[in-house]
Amino acid sequence: MNYREFVGAVEERLNQKMEGGVTVSTYRAVKNNGKERVGVLLETPGVNISPTIYLEEYYEGYLAGKPVDLIVDGILEFYENVRRRESWDYEKVLSFEGVKDRIVFKLINTEKNRDLLERVPHMELLDLSIVFYALLEVTDEGTAAMLIENSHAGKWKVTTDTLWEMGKENVRKLLPAEFFTMNYALRELVKGRVKSSAEPENLLTDSDADRDGMYVLSNQIRNYGAACIAYPYILRMIGQILGEDYYVLPSSVHEVIIIPCSMSLRASEMDAMIREINMTQVAEEEILSDHSYLYVRSTESLMMGTRRSRRSMF
Repeated sequence: MNYREFVGAVEERLNQKMEGGVTVSTYRAVKNNGKERVGVLLETPGVNISPTIYLEEYYEGYLAGKPVDLIVDGILEFYENVRRRESWDYEKVLSFEGVKDRIVFKLINTEKNRDLLERVPHMELLDLSIVFYALLEVTDEGTAAMLIENSHAGKWKVTTDTLWEMGKENVRKLLPAEFFTMNYALRELVKGRVKSSAEPENLLTDSDADRDGMYVLSNQIRNYGAACIAYPYILRMIGQILGEDYYVLPSSVHEVIIIPCSMSLRASEMDAMIREINMTQVAEEEILSDHSYLYVRSTESLMMGTRRSRRSMF
């Protein structure tokens, strides 16, 4: 089966097995950078918010030889686990009072997301844009989130500035920034994040932690952590820790790499490296930018060529 036939087969089998009036239909969504993803939408009578399960990864399992019936059973098990675990109230999600303490933000590429930006509140940061979402739940399996659109802001009667002020406050509690060495990042990648009472390496809170020639900045859950460059005073703090100007390399929407100027290659070489990595190692919807940025301590500004932003001062 090709992918379209696979989606149809999964939809048909799920509808045969669903109980309680739950209906399954094909759902297409345009994600970050205009990337389309196809999934199945599971709608329950009387429930305003329905989960979508994307199928690209399941199709890879099918191509590797996994039977469709086993794949469908896995989707059903996942759906039941999510349905039992959901901790948020559907009506609260639709109200400002219900989500105001969970409003956070992420960074996306402005040029690659023009259509999306027409329908969501946003703020510009050089050639990037800050967009807002409600972080509903974080589990070991992933996150549940709702992108805040103009329709939400209009219904709630809130401005972009209000969302920004709330987002700045909420990220401190929900998605605190972590700044650590590349060596630590590689250990974390190989071993996985070890669940223990020990604090992870974070130079923002531990000035005695190990130093390196290359660092990573992300949030605690490593999800849309590149947004940390827009957190209040984070770039300034990193400048104080390093004691010099530094380059910010957009590894993906989930993290950025920090390189002190004294340790860096030429900007053109770093930009070429970023483009190569984007083409070969980063999923299309996770690409943030194709060039480096420079943070200048004396002016506390983030630069892209001759353009500057003082977002880090907010």
